Amino acid sequence: NDPWAVFDNNASGGVSNNWAAQPEGTETGKTSSNAWHSGGHVHPQAYQGADIYPYPCLIDLSGAEDDEWDEEWDDVKSSGGYAESEAGEGGAINRGGAHGSSMKIALNKFPGFSKSGPELYLLSKQPAKGTKLPVYGGEVGPVWAYPDYQLDCVVADPKKGSKMYGLKSYIEYQVTPTTTNKPVNHRYKHFDWLYERLLDKFGSAIPIPCLPDKQVTGRFEEEFIKMRMERLQGWMSRMCRHPVISSSEVFQLFLSYKDEKDWKTGKRKAEKDETVGVMIFSTIEPEGLPDLDLTEVEQKCEQFNRFTRAMDDGVKDLLTVGNEHWKRCTGPLPKEYQRIGKAFQNLSSVFTSSGYEGEAALTDALTAAGKTYEDIAQMVAEQPKKDLHFLMETNNEYRGLLGCFPDTIGVHKAAIEKVKEGDKLVATGKITTSEKTAMSKRASTMSYALQAEMNHFHSNRIY
Repeated sequence: NDPWAVFDNNASGGVSNNWAAQPEGTETGKTSSNAWHSGGHVHPQAYQGADIYPYPCLIDLSGAEDDEWDEEWDDVKSSGGYAESEAGEGGAINRGGAHGSSMKIALNKFPGFSKSGPELYLLSKQPAKGTKLPVYGGEVGPVWAYPDYQLDCVVADPKKGSKMYGLKSYIEYQVTPTTTNKPVNHRYKHFDWLYERLLDKFGSAIPIPCLPDKQVTGRFEEEFIKMRMERLQGWMSRMCRHPVISSSEVFQLFLSYKDEKDWKTGKRKAEKDETVGVMIFSTIEPEGLPDLDLTEVEQKCEQFNRFTRAMDDGVKDLLTVGNEHWKRCTGPLPKEYQRIGKAFQNLSSVFTSSGYEGEAALTDALTAAGKTYEDIAQMVAEQPKKDLHFLMETNNEYRGLLGCFPDTIGVHKAAIEKVKEGDKLVATGKITTSEKTAMSKRASTMSYALQAEMNHFHSNRIY
């Protein structure tokens, strides 16, 4: 399960894993994980093996890490916690669904008039609950309210622990936020719990990329632990940069709980949060922005849909080309250089056997040329992990994030369709004229949220 075994088996000889020795700071974890496999029941960001690029890690989704789902720190009676995730439809393992979609957002296609889709928000008469999320008009268009201080954190210092007299083992990571500089300890299952809570609360408005997937075999090996830590760092860094997520109560709990009691209390509160799904839009308030008409809302939605799909195609193309280059650099290309070097060495040996007195200068030059080509072979084999690795990781992260947008945009499309039905619903007496007006206003609010999110995405993509 050595992720760099491909280097150890090639003709250039073994190559040490230098990148993994870098300090595990914020800068080491700019990336998350690889993405969008078309197979069934797979995280879009799970390691997929050499079909993306040569990471020969084994993924077995027939089972999960048992230690990830024990009840340490968790009250069995809590609603929506690990016990529920474990029992419900395969838990977090199957969150990708049959088509590898990155988020699970149930949308009702409006048979009859069931209030289980975006109309739950569009026609809601409940007062908004929770912290208000303002959207302002910025230089680039609608934007979220950004904090004065940019939150960040460091995921580091993985340690192996055990319980039940050593029968169960797990890896615990130290997470240190820049706000307190006080480390807290978390296992993978706690990251997964955070992902589920963020997805449940914000997923209709904000794309929440998946975590690195579970792995059954080799999960305590040093290289796998380092790669998982790097990808958890990338995921956390991205969450920290989002102004809405980073300031949310559940995210702050994850970063700065005081003790076990504080964690349990905060966990129960988060799991009982009622402002989830499409109701998150009830907390969004466009500040000083005019209501948009439905045509403009639809145009903005389609514009973002086209862009994310086009960017996904570009990212996939770069990953394909990078994968091919990776394989060449770690396979046939070094061997070509080695063959040239060997040919120089053989020719030098032939000249040496001539017995001619003045042969030494020429044979030494040929020998040196042969050695140079062998050094080039070694350099070519080592190069991908020095530069291509980070390029591939970054694009894998974006591929996973782009995989979330179809679901988020789908919520907006469903809302637009429902608003279009307004006249018909009024005519049939299912809603009133005032409710129809409220639906249009709320669709405008949803559009501002989508625009703010896309502007945040573009800002992070460029800067």
